[in-house]
Amino acid sequence: MNPLRLALNWVQYRRTISELSNLSNDTLSDIGVNRYQIRNIAARSFR
Repeated sequence: MNPLRLALNWVQYRRTISELSNLSNDTLSDIGVNRYQIRNIAARSFR
């Protein structure tokens, strides 16, 4: 994989984790996610 693409994917992965982590537990529950799933969700979106 292209090093630039890899870096951009990493930034997007971290941004996704950050945004989901900033949501309240109630909001996460409304979208069917719990805090333990955040990293897996972020990783799946960049495979």
